[in-house]
Amino acid sequence: MTERAEKARNYFLEGYNCSQSVFLAFTDLTGFDEKTALLISSSFGGGMGRLREVCGAVSGMFMAAGVLYGYTDPKAGTEKMEHYKRIQELAEAFKERNGSIVCRDILGKIAEDKSFIPSERTAEYYKSRPCAKMVEDAVEILEAYIEKHPL
Repeated sequence: MTERAEKARNYFLEGYNCSQSVFLAFTDLTGFDEKTALLISSSFGGGMGRLREVCGAVSGMFMAAGVLYGYTDPKAGTEKMEHYKRIQELAEAFKERNGSIVCRDILGKIAEDKSFIPSERTAEYYKSRPCAKMVEDAVEILEAYIEKHPL
């Protein structure tokens, strides 16, 4: 496990959601202060506010990739296309490791809890969920991408 992946895992184990944990691990590169990074990524835990859609770790990875490699010009067709290709590559790498980028698929039976109320973070919670590993994987995938495509 890389140092940054361990940092993200520790954020998750402190109680931050998956998206926050991944996005926060890249603040040294994105330039966001901790509070802003946490606020921006706070809605994406639990597969978008516990809707169990796109995995929060994947969303955090995509957000960091957007800050690092994204585009700003709405007419920049080539840059937009290249960025979407990049995001699809990152998604595919995550799928190869975990079978899906969708929270409910990754969580299986646990995803049947559709409440908006977050689960209490207990030892059993951490034991029953693969989320810490998803956080590590998302960070390592983006780190590998950055290594191949220096900023």
